[in-house]
Amino acid sequence: MKNYQAYLIDLDGTVYAGSKQYPKAKAFVERIQAAHIPFKFVTNNTTKLPVDVVANLADNHDIHVSPENVYTAGLATADFLDQRAGKTGKRTVYVVGEIGLNQALAAKGFTIDEEHPEYVVVGLDSDVTYEKFAKAILAIRSGSTFIGTNSDSNIPKARGLMPGAGALVDLVRYATQTEPIFVGKPEPILLQNSLALMGIAPDQALMVGDNYQTDILAGIHAGVDTLLTYTGVSTPDQVAQQAIQPTYTVPDLAHWDLEVGPID
Repeated sequence: MKNYQAYLIDLDGTVYAGSKQYPKAKAFVERIQAAHIPFKFVTNNTTKLPVDVVANLADNHDIHVSPENVYTAGLATADFLDQRAGKTGKRTVYVVGEIGLNQALAAKGFTIDEEHPEYVVVGLDSDVTYEKFAKAILAIRSGSTFIGTNSDSNIPKARGLMPGAGALVDLVRYATQTEPIFVGKPEPILLQNSLALMGIAPDQALMVGDNYQTDILAGIHAGVDTLLTYTGVSTPDQVAQQAIQPTYTVPDLAHWDLEVGPID
């Protein structure tokens, strides 16, 4: 096994499931911290800012990290649109999403335009309404660029697999007959930006996640080795059908040793 110089770690389904604690994942993170290995939580969750993610980890899961250890699809979307707009591009958006996404975009100088935005950004929004969808759809049909934060169909919560951002994006896609530009996993942007922030080459990192269709494919697309833990979305039967297999699979993160890899 490689001596990995950094870890990229998913949250929902990997480190916890909503309010449900994963003690074995907590111990895994603590082993990484004790070994002084750089890591980032790379999450498709756009509803929170890094400081909120840190508070949730500490208060509800007894996992203690800093905001620098968190990179969200909300931040990645804001960084992507910031690069796309450049110095002279229009910085107007209409957002179907929550505070984490809105604040990330505002921090990059984007303002809300409900009628003729340059971009329509659709992410997870637990308070979404028909009117929010209508405004997004009308804007896209009038020429706004359609951005999806991520394509997650479901997210693991204590109640079960709840609708993810991808489910909302698909409604807008169907109503507009327009394909979105995706930013979050399984696209490689989230991982590439995280590795750049840490100064780590892709072949020196390991992506850890529970969802083949997002976490593992993101690693594959970014040229990063992958570790799938069967604690969330994907099942062994589903993964067995995939043409490209994860580099490693484990029942849970207690079965991963930082020096030797998978263990019984």
